[in-house]
Amino acid sequence: MFAGMILGAVLIDCLIGWPNALFARIGHPVTWLGALISYLDRALNQGARSRRLWTGALTTCLVVLAALLPALVIQTLLPDGLFGIALGAVLAWPLIAVRSMHDHVQAVARPLVQGDLAGARQAVSMIVGRDPAQLDAAGVARAATESLAENTSDGIVAPVFWGVVAGLPGIAVYKAINTLDSMIGHRNERFEAFGKASARLDDLVNLLPARLCGGLFALASGRRAARAFAVMRRDAGHHRSPNAGWPEGAMAGALGVRLSGPRVYGDHVSPEPWLNEGAPDPAPADLDRALSLYRRGMALMALVLLGLAVM
Repeated sequence: MFAGMILGAVLIDCLIGWPNALFARIGHPVTWLGALISYLDRALNQGARSRRLWTGALTTCLVVLAALLPALVIQTLLPDGLFGIALGAVLAWPLIAVRSMHDHVQAVARPLVQGDLAGARQAVSMIVGRDPAQLDAAGVARAATESLAENTSDGIVAPVFWGVVAGLPGIAVYKAINTLDSMIGHRNERFEAFGKASARLDDLVNLLPARLCGGLFALASGRRAARAFAVMRRDAGHHRSPNAGWPEGAMAGALGVRLSGPRVYGDHVSPEPWLNEGAPDPAPADLDRALSLYRRGMALMALVLLGLAVM
């Protein structure tokens, strides 16, 4: 039942995404979670480091419970059969971002290929944290490609994985943890202690999905699959994240480009190691190739879900 439900959610999202009119009217489940996290941050993120550690852990527990309990109730109330699967698919649909991921990266690729660096910088600023004003065309292509690889894992493969494993509670809890990490799981003065629990929990729940995402990219690369697997296995551990190196490494090997490497955040240069060092930087056309690989990877994921649903 869960695989069929999640496959339905993926297909709905591919067809219509999350419509702007619907977002304007009711928002989005992630924005609802974000409002709760912001409130708890303002209320609890204060005092000494030791206090912030336990109030951050408390915040993580409260947000996870806020996502888990309604999802558990709804899951138990879903009817059996195709109607229950269809209803579950509609409810899971907002928590999968197949179409929006593609649209955000395509919004970078179009002006970049046309030579509109200013437009590409503006578009890439919507999906990465680094300063786009510091990026040339290759830097924009690299940032967008890395974002595509990492966010495919976090925003699509991981929620799909946990939805298949545990239904609506699985996908809802995962999105709560991932939203916590994106909002408070930062290594800076304000959040290093307060967000520590959510950051470590996010690392844990992404361990398997990140590796599965890398495998999807490698398999979807066809004749370059062996190279993609080799780069992923060799270089994933070099990444600053315990998980992001897997999909990024597979993407780098599949496209024959280098990813990660040094990047600028504000006035700070982060000396990150390269994935697939020795390969060239991505060119604007490589971003279109990355989107093509993404589409093939998502099609492969849908086929896996179909196979699980009919077993």
